[in-house]
Amino acid sequence: MLTPEEKNFVVYWEQNRASKKKVLRQIYVGLPLAMVLVVAIFANLLSGWYGRAQMVFFRENASLIIVLLLASLLIVVFVVIFSARHRWEQNEQRYLELLNRDQES
Repeated sequence: MLTPEEKNFVVYWEQNRASKKKVLRQIYVGLPLAMVLVVAIFANLLSGWYGRAQMVFFRENASLIIVLLLASLLIVVFVVIFSARHRWEQNEQRYLELLNRDQES
């Protein structure tokens, strides 16, 4: 027997599971987390806490900026896709478990 909260989740997930799997929707979900991560990485890099890294950064500025921008873009894409898919998979697993439990009782 399912609790009212679990029944509400089953109804909600039946209605919204297809829309939550769309790529554009996943981008909206994971983008804030990814941007916070990239901003923290750049703040750490630009704070100058490690002198050698600062020297390398200023000496090889042009090529390093391109590499850092590419790396930050890849970090954002990975975190966005991974976090959204992971959340969707968790909800899908919970939904299937609740359906199984409901059918058994």
